Amino acid sequence: MDIKKRNIVIGGAWPYANSSLHLGHVAGLISGDILARYFRLRGDNVIYTSGSDCHGTPITERARKEKKNPREIAEYYDREFNELFDRFNFSYDLFSKTDSEYHKEKVKQLVRRLYDNGYIYEKIEPQTYCENCQRFLSDREIILKCPECGEETKGDQCDNCLHVPTTEELLKGNCIECGSKAVKKDNKILYLALSKFQKKIEERTEECKHLWRINAKNETEKYLKQGLVDRAITRDLDWGVEVPVEGYEDKRLYVWIDAVLGYLTNTMKICEEKGMNWEDFWKEGHNNKIYMCHGKDNIMFHSIILNALLLGQEDNYHLVDVIVSAEYLNYNNQKFSKSKGIGITGLEALDLYPVDSLRYHLVSNGPEKKDTNFSPEDFVNTHNGEILNKFGNLVNRTLRFKNLDKIELSKIDNRMKLKIEKIYDEVGNLIENLEFREATRKIMSLVEDANKYYDEREPWKQRKDDIEGFNETIFTCANIIANLSNLFEPIMPDTTKKIREYLKLEKAEWKPVILEKEIELSNIEPLFERIKLEEK
Repeated sequence: MDIKKRNIVIGGAWPYANSSLHLGHVAGLISGDILARYFRLRGDNVIYTSGSDCHGTPITERARKEKKNPREIAEYYDREFNELFDRFNFSYDLFSKTDSEYHKEKVKQLVRRLYDNGYIYEKIEPQTYCENCQRFLSDREIILKCPECGEETKGDQCDNCLHVPTTEELLKGNCIECGSKAVKKDNKILYLALSKFQKKIEERTEECKHLWRINAKNETEKYLKQGLVDRAITRDLDWGVEVPVEGYEDKRLYVWIDAVLGYLTNTMKICEEKGMNWEDFWKEGHNNKIYMCHGKDNIMFHSIILNALLLGQEDNYHLVDVIVSAEYLNYNNQKFSKSKGIGITGLEALDLYPVDSLRYHLVSNGPEKKDTNFSPEDFVNTHNGEILNKFGNLVNRTLRFKNLDKIELSKIDNRMKLKIEKIYDEVGNLIENLEFREATRKIMSLVEDANKYYDEREPWKQRKDDIEGFNETIFTCANIIANLSNLFEPIMPDTTKKIREYLKLEKAEWKPVILEKEIELSNIEPLFERIKLEEK
């Protein structure tokens, strides 16, 4: 692997600040934190960022129902998101919100440049309108039967087949608020000339798609094959980012422009505060790489829309390199559904279970290439069977060996030393190839090898009649544990921090470590406790 420092942006999808995030959302976003922690361990310059999407129609819909203003709704859930990601140990450099003044001003500058460069144009056209409510309707405010699969859906995107309805198809729908049939009414709209970017986005997709998940390849190529269609960027609302074009003072920008530009505006903000140059992360020629992490329903916004907005700046922007698009996590073999009482929120899960065990389980059983399932039974089996019985057991019987007060300097078993030296590249390659499940299995295989080595050496016998062999066994296992504190850092950061405290290690690094002095052992507590399913 290249050892030169890279400038890496990792973007996590911006959740709508209109409802609590369930465990499936966390499963779709945790890949960003794994990547950020891993690249930091490698010594790369990392900016990992996301935020609350405060301006979407879901927020205005909820505000209407609860008779509140949209800002109240957005701020409530923004606080909840911050608590969730903080407790899950997501290591964001900045988790902001689209309602911040800094973000709004930067977005207006970027959109104005698109307009000045000729990529935004005005069009008078019939738009969906509710005569009963006396207002134009956004896509999400229309309910219709999907023309592709026949399922009932909102007008922004079909949840079942991901089809995005056309304007003509939306006119067959009804107002979600009052049920009245939508009608046509002329409206003045600004459009993004997305079709102008077809060739360059095709070229970029062909260049990068070998790094993408199969769902990202298929979804992006589907849109490109159909031909990119210009998209309306203005909407008739008073909640959102103002349109930086004269004559549009009563309209706001569509949220899909507002939110995806947040990765860029957040980078600018972070770099301003840290005295760094944001262009090192977003302009060509700086050994940079851009990762976007989200669920499969967000693919085209990152593989097509964001790249188009960057290309339209005509200012040497580096485009998105890697699309890390998760499939869905189900709960007890059913789709998460708040209305049906199916599933568990992220915060509810944290109130029930240890955070590192949740992180490990969501990664080792994650929806990387197909939908996967979370059940309390499966989680408890993972915690007790793998985390406690394998990893916890190795640490416990090594560092809490009866009447052992220090780890003596000794020889490390050469066979185990070679495994340690080899595994960093193996796990690193898996992580960089987005094989997070396999990476956890690879690390756990080292735990299993260490436990087997421990059993074969029988240190409980060695201590009586072969103290030199005993010291070698404990020293070798302690060194494996020290390296596990590096390898597991992207997945189980609280646990690995405890191990480093026990072994007097200053920091985690992505390279083999060998203990260089004897270690006094004191106040060593078990890393994990057994979970009984009936208690949860």
